[in-house]
Amino acid sequence: MIPYFRSDAKRSDRYHSRRWGLLLAALLLLPPVHAQQAQEPVPGADVASIRSWLLTHNPELRAQQAEVEAARARVLPAGSLPNPTAAVSLQGLGASGPRLTSFQLRQPLPLWGKRPLARAIAEQQAQAQDASRDATALDLLVQAESAYVRYWHAAQARQLLDGQIALLENVEEIAGVRYALGMAPQQDAIRAQVARSDALGRRIALEQAGEEAAVLLNLTMGRSPLASLQSPQGPPQLPVASITLAAAMQRLDRGQHPALRAAQAQLAAAQDSLRLRQREYWPDVSLGIGAMQRGHRFDGIELMLEVELPLQRRALAAREREAQALEDAQQARVEVQQTRLAAQLGLAWSQWRSGQRQRELLESTRIPQAEANFHSALASYRVGEVDFNALLDALSQWQEAKLARLDAQRDELLAAAAVRAIEGEAP
Repeated sequence: MIPYFRSDAKRSDRYHSRRWGLLLAALLLLPPVHAQQAQEPVPGADVASIRSWLLTHNPELRAQQAEVEAARARVLPAGSLPNPTAAVSLQGLGASGPRLTSFQLRQPLPLWGKRPLARAIAEQQAQAQDASRDATALDLLVQAESAYVRYWHAAQARQLLDGQIALLENVEEIAGVRYALGMAPQQDAIRAQVARSDALGRRIALEQAGEEAAVLLNLTMGRSPLASLQSPQGPPQLPVASITLAAAMQRLDRGQHPALRAAQAQLAAAQDSLRLRQREYWPDVSLGIGAMQRGHRFDGIELMLEVELPLQRRALAAREREAQALEDAQQARVEVQQTRLAAQLGLAWSQWRSGQRQRELLESTRIPQAEANFHSALASYRVGEVDFNALLDALSQWQEAKLARLDAQRDELLAAAAVRAIEGEAP
């Protein structure tokens, strides 16, 4: 019987070894956990993807949101009663123990509306913290949108230069054919090559500008500087809500901007802090109850009333002056914030309108005229009616007009991002 048990044990060991081997192989073949998780879409295709990523992942916004939650958690304790105190006193201590034991419980009671004021101050500070978080989000959004505009502009400018390089290659080929036929000097082809080299140099500079804009965009969103970005699918959509500058100023005067709301909430907190300091001249009370024990039996109950005596008048007056000065300072900060935002809005609006008008002018007049001039010069050069310098000048004017139009659109979009942030639309 002994060999039978040994054989069965060997088969069991082989079975368990095979099972653990299969399990280990399955674990090794499984993809990593992070690979199983759904990958978030890469931002960059449009402005909406940039805004969504920034508002979700930016570490500065996450830190400020945690501070907002902390400020909200301080509201309830600010208006709560102070903790009660319990006391035990022993009287007539001797060999047989105390003759009298007294148990006391006291509860301080702030009067004259001090608790509601303290709660209101904490609520206003939480509102200010929340508005400050929104103001930071607007600042980060305008930085990200500006970087995205430059990222898009560099890509579009490279495409225009690629088109210009292709045209220069075509012109160079025409000049080479005319030179081979003895109808044009060799200098024409060489000048076309020089112009193409200049365009290639400008393209390299645009590649660097696009890479710098991508790094800045990633950093603003809270991503790795070298993280991949999608190619823009079209011009950034940054519509301005207000039709006129006066309408934008009216929106600003209504106090919708988060930075202004934060300053106003801090002002309200400072005003309530002053009222709280003024009420410190009025005394608070404490109520208490106690029980006296003599030996092993209770001998009586006592009630207590304590009144705080606010006799330190100079200290109270100094704290009131401090609160008054802080209120004055906060009132001045509200005025400074209003003036600063109004000035920034006026400047950004002027730049936006200027860029818009410049773009419209280039689209309606200069670009069509320059394009027609180039095609006319090209046709005339083919038959020898104009020289090569006139052809290159016409090509340069046409391409420069298109680049100028793109630059004007970039300036218009940058100013539009600034206007949108100053108008105070909270994200």
